[in-house]
Amino acid sequence: MADRELEGKNALVTGGSRGIGRAICLKLAQKGASVFINFTSNEEAAKEVLSRIEASGGKAFLCPFDVSDKDAVKEAISAVVKEHGPIQILVNNAGITRDGLLARMKEQDWDQVINVNLKGAFNCIQACAMAMMKSRWGRIINIGSVVGTIGNVGQANYSAAKAGLEGLTRTVAREMATRGITCNLVAPGFVETDMTAGLPEKIKTSLLGQIPLGRMGSPEEIAGPVVFLATEAASYITGHTLHVNGGLVCQ
Repeated sequence: MADRELEGKNALVTGGSRGIGRAICLKLAQKGASVFINFTSNEEAAKEVLSRIEASGGKAFLCPFDVSDKDAVKEAISAVVKEHGPIQILVNNAGITRDGLLARMKEQDWDQVINVNLKGAFNCIQACAMAMMKSRWGRIINIGSVVGTIGNVGQANYSAAKAGLEGLTRTVAREMATRGITCNLVAPGFVETDMTAGLPEKIKTSLLGQIPLGRMGSPEEIAGPVVFLATEAASYITGHTLHVNGGLVCQ
């Protein structure tokens, strides 16, 4: 992979202030992309990512909006396109959890997770699509999850949203292929982030016992495959789900 092969490309990473999103922002900037760091509420963390990128000689911008708010998404992305040109690399990483057993899950918890994790990706793809198609080049990378494939107790909403992202990915890939746009999904396994930090030790030990590599992944180990899918090296890959999970699911 050439050092700065994404030079001149605009990349939007939703949920880019922490965890996997943060690692993706840093890696894209390292490869030369101008990175638009999306966040909803944690401005301090987003500014830290911005500072890291600028300190290393990269270009980045803060891009606050709620991915579940269609009008806010459209307004924010239109402003970016008007000032900086089309977003050529879109990484739909924003996600939340509202865990609970299905029998007692509140409708609000179901709706919030679907709206952010699944509808949010749809909103962003739709808002970026026209300018991307006019450029006749684009990379859309959705961040799924291993639980979209195997399910997980207490995560009916999260698992459904991530499984839905796989279907969305395949359809977008088919619809946009003739315009030089690829759409793929990276499905992480269990990764050391804020989301997994709060898991009880008993559950962590149980999870590690199921992973052939015997450890959780790091955000950087997810960022690498994501950035690969944004490059010319992956130009003939589309509609694909790339599992990055230490062997937890072997496909």
